[in-house]
Amino acid sequence: QVQLQESGPGLVKPSQTLSLTCTVSGGSITTNYYYWSWIRQPPGKGLEWMGAIGYSGSTYYSPSLKSRTSISRDTSKDQFTLQLSSVIPEDTAVYYCARVTVVAGWGEYDYWGQGTQVTVSS
Repeated sequence: QVQLQESGPGLVKPSQTLSLTCTVSGGSITTNYYYWSWIRQPPGKGLEWMGAIGYSGSTYYSPSLKSRTSISRDTSKDQFTLQLSSVIPEDTAVYYCARVTVVAGWGEYDYWGQGTQVTVSS
């Protein structure tokens, strides 16, 4: 059974860089053909896909966030990391990591982390 766990600081000051790590257990982040995503949910709003890193290391980003977003991975630890630079208070949200698998021609989020609250405030 695959499990995902987010970790990182819960409070980040404006203009700084938010950094979160997702640790995967029960599976390898290099296994064909899975993709590993970051999604966030601001208070009172819907889910927003931020980006993903694939089994081969390719990265994909939301157009609205790509200028500030970087996703990387450490295959030896089965971890992938989100970095969001120049944060503003509107970046306050619950941040999730999740696995995506392609099923019948579309991506399915089959495993999720529990989410971690990140607050941007001075």
